[in-house]
Amino acid sequence: MATSRTFVDLFLLVSLACGLGSLSAEDLQTTGRSFTIDYENNTFLMDGVPFRYVSGSFHYFRALPETWRTRLRTMRAAGLNAVSTYVNWALHNPKDGIYNFDGMADLEKFINLAQEEGLYVILRPGPYICAEIENGGLPYWLLSKNPDMKARTNDESYTKEVSIWFSQLMPRIQKYLYGNGGPIIMVQVENEYALFSACDKDYMNWLRDEFRKYIKDEAVLFTTDPPSSRLSCSKVEGVYATVDFGATNDINGQWKGQRSVEPKGPLVNSEFYPGWLTHWGEENQRRNADDIVDSFKGIMQTGANVNFYMFFGGTNFGFSAGANAQGSGNYAAHITSYDYDAPMDEAGDPTPKYMKIREAVGQFLELPSIPVPEKAPKMSLPDIQLKPIDLLLSDSGRRNLVTKTVTSDHPQSFEQLDQFSGLVIYEAELPVFQIDPVLLTVNGLADRAIVLVNQTFIGVLSRQNNINSLPINDGFGKTLQIIVENQGRINFAIANDQKGILGSVVVQEADDSKYEIKGWESSSVPLESEQIMKLVEERKDEVVEVNKRGLLLEGPTIYYGEFVISDGDEIYDTYLDPTGWGKGVVFVNGFNLGRYWPNVGPQITLYVPKELLQKGTNKITIVEYQNAPSNGRIRFTSTPQLDGGNSYVTLE
Repeated sequence: MATSRTFVDLFLLVSLACGLGSLSAEDLQTTGRSFTIDYENNTFLMDGVPFRYVSGSFHYFRALPETWRTRLRTMRAAGLNAVSTYVNWALHNPKDGIYNFDGMADLEKFINLAQEEGLYVILRPGPYICAEIENGGLPYWLLSKNPDMKARTNDESYTKEVSIWFSQLMPRIQKYLYGNGGPIIMVQVENEYALFSACDKDYMNWLRDEFRKYIKDEAVLFTTDPPSSRLSCSKVEGVYATVDFGATNDINGQWKGQRSVEPKGPLVNSEFYPGWLTHWGEENQRRNADDIVDSFKGIMQTGANVNFYMFFGGTNFGFSAGANAQGSGNYAAHITSYDYDAPMDEAGDPTPKYMKIREAVGQFLELPSIPVPEKAPKMSLPDIQLKPIDLLLSDSGRRNLVTKTVTSDHPQSFEQLDQFSGLVIYEAELPVFQIDPVLLTVNGLADRAIVLVNQTFIGVLSRQNNINSLPINDGFGKTLQIIVENQGRINFAIANDQKGILGSVVVQEADDSKYEIKGWESSSVPLESEQIMKLVEERKDEVVEVNKRGLLLEGPTIYYGEFVISDGDEIYDTYLDPTGWGKGVVFVNGFNLGRYWPNVGPQITLYVPKELLQKGTNKITIVEYQNAPSNGRIRFTSTPQLDGGNSYVTLE
């Protein structure tokens, strides 16, 4: 261990810690910086000196880039000296061969801002990340390209794609590694691999070597898993094993798990949970602040390093929310908010939990002279009148929103259609009924379906509720229409959650046998901003007739409205309150806020960052799947509501 350092070395370290950012990466590379592990003394070493971190998770892809700096500064004000973030492969590589590192995908900007705000960075590139994000961050097109691909294993078709992705990602981050003058001190290999059934050691060894090609010794490679007997599945030589756990009265028992695979070295809780994730249809998951603080102090008293997962949660904008394999249908979709009951709320404001955690951090690390931000003001707006401008199944609706149609004997999955999310319209001719009514069964439904005959609503099927059959009366017509919604690909334990109708569609015969319907048209409706804006431009002055009670008996309907913010008014964050609406997706000025489902809850309101709004005319478009209020109104409120909805169930 180094016992002294030059004045220049000290100046460089203080400069980084304070976020001065005035020295170039080339200048810093000449100092011989290092971040390593001292196994004998159970500590990290930064340039040869013992180092300890208290970090917080903040996923750059869950907040607008205009807000990153204020969020990071609020984290630093809490006493944290590092920020941890996943890297979302699917965001950066949305289509095969297409890459995006701009806007919300500007990872380099995020890393630079963290350094400027005095935070080191713990980078978690996966390639699988879980994160309650769609498909665990794996691009959907992997399964379009190879439906038999065995993700997260040594399957060559998978490792080839990972290598291609890393060849795009890793050169961008190398200059930010600590040894190269940047703030990245640690880089995670895979994510909680001990919980994945494959337990493929060849894969983990291959992945370690792939990381080493780029990271070398310029940062510490690590893994994290819950402490269990399966830790050996993710443990590979040369990658430091850490653990993750929440509030507990048995902290030493958790450390025994880490010590079972790492007898020496620093104790690390890489995911200490101050809150938890929430699914549609269950109670909002909250955690008691005092229990969190007590456990945090206990962890720190053992000399450990800790990362709060999450410190700022943010929002699952668009179709980015994932799902878990649980409940009666072995499927439960995550809500749009990723507030997580974190110390900073969805809008980035400090909460009472934040203040308690900050006080506790100050007992172990020196708090910076950065004031804790006040809660930012929020605004309400007068009710906004929306009008139904089109039906999805109309000629104009199809012309603007359907991007392709494929004819085949069997329904085509989202992946076969090369479609990320949104809806798929499946249409086929019904057979002559031998009995009345007949039972229609959709096998392999993923995830939710609106069933119509001749554009007349029949009912809804649901994977989450394990409902895949409904009766159809004779006389409605001959054209069966099944509109399937992707509610989010499973992000945990399952790596091949394909969407659409994955099995046969059958009707009941007189002898109780099943007749399979064949000859399908599968039409893609990705509901991307470009298509929505195209439809609005054509139809904004039109009005279609809907049921007076707001029941959308002819299928999903597009609503549109405008509201004005005058030049003299300040623009603040706000929350869209869709109370009275059924289920659907909202676009504000062309930006997809995400899914809403207020009658199920617990989330009612959708967070609207002020950066999405503008002085003058603002546009709001809703794709409503089920029902709308008879007056067609919606409102923006200054208060979030994440604990509403109807009755709740515990999903196990």
